[in-house]
Amino acid sequence: MKKVKVTTAILAMAFVSLTAMSCKDGKKENSEDAMHSEMNHDEMNHDEGMNHDEMTVSNDSMDSNAQTTDAKQVLADYMTLKEALVATNKDDAAKAGKKLENTLNGFDVNSYTAEQQTELKDIIADAKEHAEHIGKSEMDHQREHFKTLSKDMMDMVAITGTENTLYQQFCPMYDGGSAWLSMEKEIKNPYYGSKMMACGKVQKEIN
Repeated sequence: MKKVKVTTAILAMAFVSLTAMSCKDGKKENSEDAMHSEMNHDEMNHDEGMNHDEMTVSNDSMDSNAQTTDAKQVLADYMTLKEALVATNKDDAAKAGKKLENTLNGFDVNSYTAEQQTELKDIIADAKEHAEHIGKSEMDHQREHFKTLSKDMMDMVAITGTENTLYQQFCPMYDGGSAWLSMEKEIKNPYYGSKMMACGKVQKEIN
């Protein structure tokens, strides 16, 4: 009888011990599962964070591209106008002036800083006024407005930058001295055309 009690006691202790071990294993598994779950959650958050960053970079690139496109188109229209004045072609200059005015109307300044936006809005407003006058004036007046318009373009490029090398050129003879922008180093004077085609010099290169 005593042996039976001892055996029963041993079995009972073994059962308790096994149960305790089983509990520990269960807790360990639960702990491992919890850690695994947290790691997966962190990885997901990390991935989401990376995707968010990538999206931000992508959006910044889009803004940058839009900015470059607008600035390039304004310069392209300005250069077309300059060539028309070099050729002393009033009609082509008028068309180029109207085209430039439309491009300036669509210029998106949102990708610039608040300070730059304020400056650009002032520059664009003034440039549009001169482009409008060029679109409906005689050659002499077109050239007068082109002088101030050129100053607006220089101020704009100082903010927007340029992908291509520009040459700031200067004629000392026209209206006490007048500057303009060109994509060519060779002087082709838009203020005098064939009368004094080579009158002027390169003041500086803009990169």
